[in-house]
Amino acid sequence: MPQTKFLLDESEIPTHWYNVVADMPNPPTPPLGPNGQPIGPEALTAIFPMSLIEQEVSGERWIAIPEPVREALRLYRPSPLVRAHRLEAALGTPAKIYFKNESVSPAGSHKVNTAIPQAYYNKLAGIKRLATETGAGQWGSSIALAGQMFGLEVRIFMVKVSYDQKPFRRSMMQTWGGQVFASPSMETQTGRNILAKDPDNQGSLGIAISEAVEEAASRADTNYSLGSVLNHVILHQTIIGLEAKKQFAKAGDYPDMVFAPCGGGSNFGGVAFPFFADKAAGKNVRLVAVEPTSCPTLTKGTYAYDFGDTAGFTPLMKMYTLGHDFMPPGIHAGGLRYHGDSPLVSQLYNEGLIEAVAVPQLATFEAGVLFARSEGIIPAPESNHAIRACIDEALRCKASGEKKTLFFNLSGHGHFDMASYDRYFSGKLEDYSYPEEAIRASLANLPKVG
Repeated sequence: MPQTKFLLDESEIPTHWYNVVADMPNPPTPPLGPNGQPIGPEALTAIFPMSLIEQEVSGERWIAIPEPVREALRLYRPSPLVRAHRLEAALGTPAKIYFKNESVSPAGSHKVNTAIPQAYYNKLAGIKRLATETGAGQWGSSIALAGQMFGLEVRIFMVKVSYDQKPFRRSMMQTWGGQVFASPSMETQTGRNILAKDPDNQGSLGIAISEAVEEAASRADTNYSLGSVLNHVILHQTIIGLEAKKQFAKAGDYPDMVFAPCGGGSNFGGVAFPFFADKAAGKNVRLVAVEPTSCPTLTKGTYAYDFGDTAGFTPLMKMYTLGHDFMPPGIHAGGLRYHGDSPLVSQLYNEGLIEAVAVPQLATFEAGVLFARSEGIIPAPESNHAIRACIDEALRCKASGEKKTLFFNLSGHGHFDMASYDRYFSGKLEDYSYPEEAIRASLANLPKVG
């Protein structure tokens, strides 16, 4: 029988994170302050500990993982690399399909990989509270768990549409001691201002980030914690791709194409960047970020300096953006409803070194159901995006007879997303088209730089 799971021992958990900056052909674009000038690390000390700021600006290829962090990661790492034999058979494809199963974490997704180090470094810095945002709730539950591990109070602003759609993720956060607020909330001036103008506002990641940053900046004992986008977050997530490379070596195989969902970029960067190191060294591997057609940041956005949040509290970052006040439709992949993207992912895409595709909501759930019926795991709606793109490529291989090796990141399970699956089965789920006029209006408000 051909092998299904490729496992590593706990002793094989990577000892260092990989920093893609060391292998990028051009240095990263600098973040800018309100005056349009590059900012130094000191500008971030109001909301981040210096250890994370140093990782944010580092050009070192390898950054050591502290032993207390590796010890905490042993709860669920290394995660399995799985050969999807049953999905291959269901598709009738000559392609080989592998996936990294990040749903084995206590919170059910890859987000714990950065929550643990972020909580650790904040604890070392003497911080007592963390403020953060969450979309679908995977990040919120992960940082609540990590806060519990290291004795930190955690306050979470959850995008209102997801707060209502996913009550059990809220329960998870509360089980691990997190306080959860539907965003926009009455807890911050940002939230109060937005609700005064639009009492029925469904919220967005941009708004929730504004609320969390406002709270962190207003209290000396509180720092901000972000689940995606920033360089140090993606750095922590590279543990996924680093493990996968060791596992592919055990399998005697190597991917021709790597797929991952892309909202803010930590999922994609975490699995794809370690393979980018090989690509930079001359290896022929295609790295594909997969996003929703209703929030097509890379595929339809503008590459420009923009705020990472709605209220304009963050530094200006050069990234693909739909405009910081763009309100994405209420799709069920809440973790992908973000107007911008990681500056590192954006720069590599702009330079033609990685690829991006956008897929519609109904097609992603169709792919997720096929995967669940083949492989047994019910995927999160975000993960369904990578599954869809991988299946599409496997079907192209079926038509052409190519025997490619395809690899995607199963970033989380969908056990708390069954209301979304119910809507799919009952025919109530709809595709949202690309909201061209809304994005054009939002892009008109981009900050003027230079």
